[in-house]
Amino acid sequence: VAVANNLLAAYVDTSMLHKNPHRLNPFSTRLRRVVDVNDRALRHTVVGCGGRLNGLPRETGFDIVAASEVMAILGLSKSYADMRERLGRILVGRSIDRTDVTAGDMKAAGAMAVVLKEAIKPTLMQTTEGTGVLIHTGPFANIAHGNSSILADEIALRLADYVITEAGFGADMGAEKFFNIKCRVSGRTPDAAVVVATCRALKMHGSDLSVKPGQPLDPRLLEENVEWIEQGMPNLQKMIQIVKRHGIPAVVAVNRFATDTDREVDCILKGAIEAGAAGAAVSEVHARGGEGGLALARAVKEAAAQPSAFKPLYRLELPIRDKIEVLAREIYGAARVKFYDEAIKKMNAFTERGYQELPI
Repeated sequence: VAVANNLLAAYVDTSMLHKNPHRLNPFSTRLRRVVDVNDRALRHTVVGCGGRLNGLPRETGFDIVAASEVMAILGLSKSYADMRERLGRILVGRSIDRTDVTAGDMKAAGAMAVVLKEAIKPTLMQTTEGTGVLIHTGPFANIAHGNSSILADEIALRLADYVITEAGFGADMGAEKFFNIKCRVSGRTPDAAVVVATCRALKMHGSDLSVKPGQPLDPRLLEENVEWIEQGMPNLQKMIQIVKRHGIPAVVAVNRFATDTDREVDCILKGAIEAGAAGAAVSEVHARGGEGGLALARAVKEAAAQPSAFKPLYRLELPIRDKIEVLAREIYGAARVKFYDEAIKKMNAFTERGYQELPI
């Protein structure tokens, strides 16, 4: 993915150096290079230094590979031909005449597809108990759709009676984008959704405690506190509501840790059912392997057998502004949305250029 992305970036800079046949405006080029290390020193850089043969000096930067548009495309592609077509539609910038310039215009998409000819194949792995696992693609959920690949799902669905696919980053992000982006592209509809909860997370939501990466957990998170869990339950209730809003049953999995008490776990299980979950069960897969997931598996099987009426949150033909307002209200609980002039200008530009019917 990194090589394909950076190949396109090289095409862009080389094209501008050699007479700029596409009349590309160097200040409009939005394509950034990527590296698979979170290297902050590269986030904002200047390229093209060192003389005329090294390109046109301009400001740009590096993202991490998961943030590449190529990664998002790999996750949404349904075939090699579909991937090739999507790569050709990557927008690299605008010309001096204010027309879009794509990877297809740059004649780069074919070479990118060749680089990705093996990467489009999912990786088959297995759990310690021999259950098959397909691992494929990782687009960031905060800037892309944040789901594993459509191709991995299609392969899995031909091999098993039940397939669990990841739509991570919470129901307000990963699941919402799974429902409204990935399902639209794949044509598949889910039978049920599993919402994962932990005692320590709900205690954090219901208190003034915080968790900082790389630092030890606050010891109070590991002590019994049913009151904090009750105060944090609205977060879990909202996740359940988002799933149900899309017309499918939700099952809550309580991912149990050794420090969790029975009273805390029972509080979550009871609260989940009261919030409308179709089922709730404890998961102890990490500690006990497959045996620790039997109760959850039964709950998912029962929920998947229930009647469902999956429906996306919004219609694609709605104006961009309306789709944003639906997401803000229905998913994030906004009372209203204020659009700044710059946002309105961008929405108008996207609409004029034919992007209005894309999901948001």
